[in-house]
This record gives sequence, structure tokens and C-alpha cells, in this order.
Amino acid sequence: MSLLITCAVTALFPLIFGFIWYNPKVFGKPWMEGAGLTEADAKTMNMPLVFGLTYVFSFFIALSLHGVTIHQFGAGGLLEPSQGYTDPEGALTTLTDALKLFENKFRSFKHGALHGGLAGVFFILPVIAIDAMFGRKNWKYILINAGYWIISLAVMGGVVCQFSGR
Repeated sequence: MSLLITCAVTALFPLIFGFIWYNPKVFGKPWMEGAGLTEADAKTMNMPLVFGLTYVFSFFIALSLHGVTIHQFGAGGLLEPSQGYTDPEGALTTLTDALKLFENKFRSFKHGALHGGLAGVFFILPVIAIDAMFGRKNWKYILINAGYWIISLAVMGGVVCQFSGR
């Protein structure tokens, strides 16, 4: 599947997970408390705009996960003797040969989910926490939002890694 189609489909996951995660029966009520919102506030939001922009931004995230989860962009290093990747039998003489040999290495859902989840923990969690602390939000609010994004990025990373460019 092409990268753009994969990312277009993958960008739907944060919306789907958000409907579940932020449902009042799951984490919606504590999230609203932490955000300082009421149900009346929620009803005044322009939801088509919010959902539309969420989809667009999620598409950008899916595109960036391509580089985070798929490591073949460094295949040129396979031909560098200083990197210790030389082929003693001389089978890898061109970059094209190297790419053919390694094109499907680490192209699994599991690998992508690992790297997507790590991006959530080591990038998104700190960003959310810093922003929330300056906004005087509590840790429950931080963990609810970070948990949502860690799970979303893990699934998105898995799908992007498994299905894009194959």
C-alpha cells in the first residue's frame, strides 16, 4: 500500500481511539475535570472543525512515524566499511543490492508499535507534561492524555511500519 494511503487510513485511529478513551464512561469525566471544562463548554465547541483538524494533524503524525518506524533510510551505511557492515563475499556492491537484501527487515506491526510507543513515552509524554504543568493541570490529566497518545502512536506506528511502501 502506498505511504499516503496508509497514512490517510492511519490518521483515523486517533479519532477512533479518542471516541473511546475520552468517553465519559472511560476517562472523559476525569479529563474534563482536569481540563477545567464542563459539558456545557463541550457543547459550544465547533466539533466539525476540531475533528477535521485532528484528522489533518494525525495525518502529519502518521507521515512522521514513517521515518521513526522504518529504518531502511540508513541503508547507505551498509556499504560503509567503517561501520563494520562489509560483506566478505562481495555480494553487496551497490546500494540497490543492499536495499533489496534489507528492504523488509523490521517491517512488522510489532516493530512499528514498539517505536511508536517509544515516541509516545519519550517525546509526547514530556511535551504534554511540560505544557500541562505550566497550565497548572494535575498529573491525572497528564497521564490520561499521555496514555491516549502512547497507545495511539503505538498502533499508528505498527500500521505505518507494516503496510506503507510495500
